Amino acid sequence: MEASPAVEASTSAMKVRFWGVRGGTPVPGPDTVRVGGNTPCVEVRTPDGDLIILDAGSGIRPLGLALQREFPERMICSLLISHTHWDHIQGFPFFAPARRRHNRIVIFGEKRVDEHLEQILAGQMRAAYLPFTLEDMHADLLIKEMRDGETLVIGNHTLVDVRSLEHPGGVFGFRITNRECVLTYATDVGHGPDGLDQRVVDLARSADLLIHDAQFSAKQKAKYWDWGHSSWEDAARVAIVAGVKRLALFHHDILATDDDLEEVERQAQAVFPGAFVAREGIEIVIPARE
Repeated sequence: MEASPAVEASTSAMKVRFWGVRGGTPVPGPDTVRVGGNTPCVEVRTPDGDLIILDAGSGIRPLGLALQREFPERMICSLLISHTHWDHIQGFPFFAPARRRHNRIVIFGEKRVDEHLEQILAGQMRAAYLPFTLEDMHADLLIKEMRDGETLVIGNHTLVDVRSLEHPGGVFGFRITNRECVLTYATDVGHGPDGLDQRVVDLARSADLLIHDAQFSAKQKAKYWDWGHSSWEDAARVAIVAGVKRLALFHHDILATDDDLEEVERQAQAVFPGAFVAREGIEIVIPARE
């Protein structure tokens, strides 16, 4: 995939910015203002200037407005969709760059049962729900379906390892590598009663940053064990076993307040000092190593 003209120059770091960190449905309000209430969306800039977006929850709307200001003439990006549950695609109809004809957006996701990815994205933009359709998104949209075990090549030096993980209906985890910077994204993933899912551990091995589902506490997970989500304790154990440097606790429960999540952060840091609660607007910088 060609590099975006506005970011051709190589930078010295991979930059990761959170635009949506909540699961389920957006939850704006006074109790979520510090952590944020938008559903999943993470922006990644590689040292080569590749622009990658992870998931298209409601957080992709403010990201899109920021990208329009940054790239007024032409923008090129890759959008990786972990799975097509609504909280991970509901923001796409409101992603402003998708309406501009000169932009190019390569969308990667999974074929679900008997529906192609394009049909799924178009399905939430029917007349019954919205006054516009996928055809009104005038950007050059390239929609590609991924498979478990595939390695995507983005730009000249960015590799994305795709792994199928445990979640009702399926979910993909991603390991993004560029110039030895490693980011692992494992949202909406569950670990069984017999211990950690080795696939998640392998995907996260020695990562600079692991973004991991942490919707529940261990007590909550015991009650909702079949929902396909993890506890923050699971996430911390993966971080320790996989030898990651930093851990972003992600996909927060819709009932969790800012106070609740800040308490989770304190507890998690006592177990794994590199842990933190993912908050909208924060940026993590991973230095590149040639």
